[in-house]
Amino acid sequence: MNLNTEYEKFTQEIYLGLMNPKGVQTVDVKHNVKLKGSSGQQHQVDVYWEYQIDGVAHKVIIECKNYNTAIPIGKVRDFYGLLADLTNVSGIMVTKMGYQAGAKAYACYYGINLKELRTPTLEEAIIGEIQIHTQIARRRRLFLIDKQWAELNNISLESLENWFAGISLWDGELRNDGYFPLEISTGASILNKKRQRISTLDELENKLSEDNEHIFNFEDAYVDTRYWGQMKINAVKYISNETQEKKIFAIDARNIIKAILKDVLSGEIMFFDERGNIKQE
Repeated sequence: MNLNTEYEKFTQEIYLGLMNPKGVQTVDVKHNVKLKGSSGQQHQVDVYWEYQIDGVAHKVIIECKNYNTAIPIGKVRDFYGLLADLTNVSGIMVTKMGYQAGAKAYACYYGINLKELRTPTLEEAIIGEIQIHTQIARRRRLFLIDKQWAELNNISLESLENWFAGISLWDGELRNDGYFPLEISTGASILNKKRQRISTLDELENKLSEDNEHIFNFEDAYVDTRYWGQMKINAVKYISNETQEKKIFAIDARNIIKAILKDVLSGEIMFFDERGNIKQE
């Protein structure tokens, strides 16, 4: 089946879905019908639609144009010639990409209904959004390394600072004050020079107040770090803050909307679900 025939079948399927909206009672929707005109000529009709409203029968022929550009006036004029040769029928032209201004004016004057029928684009399928607000509490633990001890042990605090800055482990506001986000070895104890336990990090955290910043000072304290061995520290600082984040998620209805049918002259839009039923007007 070629693409033009597929579009005609697609149109037929959508008009089959127009069962009983606004009192419309569809009698039949046929594809590729031959109708004889007043001239005696046989005309091929892409889709033939019969329906009733309040018991009154209506016959419509639908011309399908599977074009990737706007329909020019000449195509609408040709369709009007076909309609003029038939009796007791009205006409609808259906396409994907709209109509040129002259085509719209001509169709409006001669009473030809212009429609756009297509699968929804991404922009058309976004039917709403969901906003999610989150509040994140964050606590950072930093260690003030004893500068004199670092110099005696040939540890460059400047090099250490550059290393942490390079892997984005701390904010710029924390630089140049001697505090570092050291990773502590298993046990998390704070020891004196004789390797006797002074405290543990858990014990310090249990003493934290609701203040945003809390500093525990030490005179002779060491911690075992994972990557640099034993480090002498003068203090442990805890910084707490809360941040709010807002994330917006678009509601993409492409999985539930199969087609959009738009009346070009009135602007009325109908949405059809995967079963061909009207979803929303």
